[in-house]
Amino acid sequence: MGGNEQQLGGPDFAAGIAASQLHDGDKMLGHAFGDAVLMARLGDEYVAIGATCTHYGGPLAEGVIEDGTVRCPWHHACFSLRTGEALRAPALSPVACYEVERRGDTVVVTRKVERDPLAPSYPVKTDAPSVKRVAIVGAGAAGWAAAEMLRRSGYRDRIAVIDREPDSPYDRPNLSKDYLAGNAPEEWIPLRPADFAKEHDIDVVRARVTRIDVAGKKVEIEGKDPIAYDALLLATGAEPIHLPIDGADLPHVHVLRSLADSRAIVAASEKSKRAVVIGGSFIGLETAASLRARNVEVRVVAPESVPLEKVMGHELGAFIKQLHESHGVVFHLGRKPQRIERDAVVLDDGTRLEADLVVMGVGVKPRLELAEQAGLTMDRGVSVNECLETSAPGVYAAGDIARWPDPHSGEKIRVEHWVVAERMGQTAARNMLGARERFDQVPFFWSAHYDVSINYVGHAEKWDRLEVNGSAEQKDVAVRFEQGGKLLALATIFRDQESLDAEIEMESTEQAAPAKSAG
Repeated sequence: MGGNEQQLGGPDFAAGIAASQLHDGDKMLGHAFGDAVLMARLGDEYVAIGATCTHYGGPLAEGVIEDGTVRCPWHHACFSLRTGEALRAPALSPVACYEVERRGDTVVVTRKVERDPLAPSYPVKTDAPSVKRVAIVGAGAAGWAAAEMLRRSGYRDRIAVIDREPDSPYDRPNLSKDYLAGNAPEEWIPLRPADFAKEHDIDVVRARVTRIDVAGKKVEIEGKDPIAYDALLLATGAEPIHLPIDGADLPHVHVLRSLADSRAIVAASEKSKRAVVIGGSFIGLETAASLRARNVEVRVVAPESVPLEKVMGHELGAFIKQLHESHGVVFHLGRKPQRIERDAVVLDDGTRLEADLVVMGVGVKPRLELAEQAGLTMDRGVSVNECLETSAPGVYAAGDIARWPDPHSGEKIRVEHWVVAERMGQTAARNMLGARERFDQVPFFWSAHYDVSINYVGHAEKWDRLEVNGSAEQKDVAVRFEQGGKLLALATIFRDQESLDAEIEMESTEQAAPAKSAG
């Protein structure tokens, strides 16, 4: 995955700095052996790790130190300051670790330490029965993060990841952002090199799963022998909604979920002049921004009066609308498509919008068929307990399909975010090995529109107080969503420190009595 490289600056740690320059809890950006390095002081201990996040190259020196870790300011990945280990997605690989010596009043970085990203450096300590066969259905965010975490946790036995999509795993959030806009080459999109799975003995099976035999502990696969398991993770993800209107199946009508979808839209945009995006969702608006970057005229049709108002509130919704309009997007709000023709979209008021490219961005629905067929307990998704285990022992669910007891709101929630899915997959993997860790991480996502990125931490389906600090028009704002005086979520533009602080605040103020677990 591609990212930005930091320019070297600050002191040369290999030459040494005065120990007095860092107090307990302080951090400093410098360099050593040609690399950007972050040094920190934890009590009387001096530690140093690579200063560039392995996700998108975020500057860790601008992040927040918390309990021996540093959190990336861009997308809230978290690394151990002592080992460089990637403790939280979206970063999957560790940063380099550096040996540090105290020589009198001087602190010196002496050596760089690197390792295989899946080296067993995050072991599960458990007395649980041995698990020899793990099956994972789905190689998206949750499924692939789980496979990697199994290896990082010291698991050496069989891992079978079953997914019929030929390109997975890849960086799905980028499909509507820089990749679609033409700012990110396709070689950035795969999460790992082509031979990575084989090198780490992860068996990727390209086939469609037809049935889960819970009683027999088998995954039945189209055209192949069943795969037996001792522990199973369902990470089937979601699929885009297709509106049931005339013309929805015409060849110039697209949805955006997979790499193949994004490739098809890129190809279509190269011969298109006018596009209509149906839906004012994050995917719809990010697609609109990316098509404008390709000089395609864009009209957005959505039933709301203000896009994203139900998620972001009026202030941010109105700002996002204005931002898109300043880049030439024309909105048709309060309207729905009636039908799609070969060269136009006809709205419910009779308006005819010329279009040689149409993209539906009206949301997704979780893929629940396998879980329902298996007889798992359902609750507008697959119901899981705080360890992400379903009603069937040894069967876990993560990502878009899972509804879990959220300790922050005290409610059971289901969230369709990439980072959440990865983190759930990591927790589920460790629990399949017997760790019994509660999934208690605060949800996080980001949405990019032109040169503006909105970070959203927490989860607020409803609120009774919305507080706006700063100005969205000045691209410097934080919007707090509260219920009963409790912070549920925070949306920010260019306030990374505040976003990280809110995440830590929400983690430290969990509900005393989480919602009752299922299963």
